[in-house]
Amino acid sequence: MRMTRTRATIAIGLVVGSLALTACSSPAAEEEGTTEITIGAIDLAAAGCPADITIQTDWNPQAEHGHLYNLLSDAYTIDSDAMTVTGPLFASGEYTGVDLTIASGGPAIGFSQPNAQMYADDSIFAAYVGADEAIAHSGDLPTVGVFAPLEKDPQMIMWDPATYPDVTDIAGLGEAGATIRAFPGRTYIDYFVGVGTLKAEQIDSTYDGTPAVFVNEGGKVAQQGFASAEPYIYEFEVEAWGKPVDYQLINDAGYPTYAAVVSVKPETITEYADCLTALVPVLQQATVDYYADPAMANELILTLVEEYDTGWVYSQGVADFSVETQLNDGIASNGPDDTVGNFDSDRVQALFDIVHPIYTAAEHPVAEGVTATDIYTNEFVDPAIGF
Repeated sequence: MRMTRTRATIAIGLVVGSLALTACSSPAAEEEGTTEITIGAIDLAAAGCPADITIQTDWNPQAEHGHLYNLLSDAYTIDSDAMTVTGPLFASGEYTGVDLTIASGGPAIGFSQPNAQMYADDSIFAAYVGADEAIAHSGDLPTVGVFAPLEKDPQMIMWDPATYPDVTDIAGLGEAGATIRAFPGRTYIDYFVGVGTLKAEQIDSTYDGTPAVFVNEGGKVAQQGFASAEPYIYEFEVEAWGKPVDYQLINDAGYPTYAAVVSVKPETITEYADCLTALVPVLQQATVDYYADPAMANELILTLVEEYDTGWVYSQGVADFSVETQLNDGIASNGPDDTVGNFDSDRVQALFDIVHPIYTAAEHPVAEGVTATDIYTNEFVDPAIGF
């Protein structure tokens, strides 16, 4: 199924990528007439960017991806089979001369990793890659992060405050001997066990993403999740639970990874340097703009969730809660300076020092000779753009 939403057919002879959008326009749109739009102050086509910049995300559409969806206007094409949305790329309301395709992750790509998808599909310009994942795959799927849209990873461990009234953090769960349910292979769990925050016997790696066990155990178990979703879902959408949970971000417990980093192949840094110099500040500003007014992008996110129909449920309430929580918890914020989207070198080095021995012990050694500075760059970030 392919659905096109176009309020006016966009005729742009300069951009090849826009031709597909015009070709798919609905009859109703054609009857409204053709509106020509001109390129604004930022010309990504002139900067050497691809005619269609495709970015592979790491999951179904959600508010954590809002900065990307904020780059689209009302003229877009949804391909519900490929689970992508394509439209002219706008920077603060001005057309940039190229199109943007946002590719859904998770079930849309068979739960493949975004970096693997980028290496399998040459049409993908950039992909979301966690900083720890970039280190782990520095040998087989090397990537360089160019923009960190989230200052903190929204992953957390949550617990029932009624069952554990004295617990205030993940370390407290360790002291209480609580069982921690998590997906297998979580590096941050290995870290917490390695430093003694949690004990190996506390970890239950049978978590399947559903609330059944947490509910059935009456909150006696703790559970991984995302601070930007599960606290709202469990209180307002899981009827069998229907009450608040407490949580701590894994970042605040000492695991300082950057999540969902917009990353490219190493050769892209050289080949598309001019493009990235122009594009990354656009992504920075889109992040600031999204959190200032998320309504339009969230409307599109909810539309895409419905159109893709993967079984993923995402409500307006969760989207609103996500934005509020990301801001309140510092998940979306500037770094230690006044800039959004840049990398703290000390923090990346600390992460590298944490995960290197973990991956080595797991017989997934980091590429020989790679250093923390190889997995990211701040050269394209505009230090003047921030919250």
